[in-house]
Amino acid sequence: MNEHSTLEALKDLIAVVAKLRSPIGGCPWDLEQTPKTLIPYILEEAYEVVDALYSEDQGAITEELGDLLLQVILQAQIAQDNQAFTLEAVARGITEKLIRRHPHVFADVEVKDTQEVNRNWETIKATEKGLSSLTEQLSTYARSLPPLMAASKISKKAAKVGFEWENIDGVWQKFQEELGEFQEALGGEDKEHQRSELGDVLFTLVNIARWYDLDPTVALQETNLRFIQRLGKVESLAKKPLSDYSLEELEALWQKAKTQLQEKND
Repeated sequence: MNEHSTLEALKDLIAVVAKLRSPIGGCPWDLEQTPKTLIPYILEEAYEVVDALYSEDQGAITEELGDLLLQVILQAQIAQDNQAFTLEAVARGITEKLIRRHPHVFADVEVKDTQEVNRNWETIKATEKGLSSLTEQLSTYARSLPPLMAASKISKKAAKVGFEWENIDGVWQKFQEELGEFQEALGGEDKEHQRSELGDVLFTLVNIARWYDLDPTVALQETNLRFIQRLGKVESLAKKPLSDYSLEELEALWQKAKTQLQEKND
């Protein structure tokens, strides 16, 4: 990697974004944007990066990382226009944070393994953010992360301080209990109660995944993609619109599609 050419490329991107935001000769759309109006684009681009990483398509990864980088620079440019902060402050801030949170690299702290690195990171992070209690730390996960990812982190943190079952049988027993309560709630008309019980079922499933060292977010994403792939195969096998098939006919097509995809993968 040529450091000079990399810096030049970043300077060019920063200049382009500054021009787009210029009151004279800039882009009306870019000038209308605020930090909050750009939130959907940040989320969209982040998920598109994830999708590209799963595809392992290097060209797509390069493009999507560029789109995400644009969002960072655009946010910083808007902040600079509003005299709030600059891209320089963003870069210096993350550099200083990395140095602080890696004392085993930039200071004289010694660590035995990755687990100890993670413990030190979390301790330093909690100190920096003034999180004096576990509740405050877990609350940040609930506010800032997608619900399934937040549930995983909350579950792991709570287990570390003792909120844990003695064995996996206890987790399965809890799941059956929550599932029964959810089914009972569905017999009524209280939507808030139904959501509450559904949440309990999902949270218990997250705990089951933790016990088996499975990532529920990755598992659900893979299921989503697998379902779409199978549905696409069903559509290719169908001789008429899917809505014209009976449930039994659709099931037969589904099983045929599933078998053909499995044979292809084998």
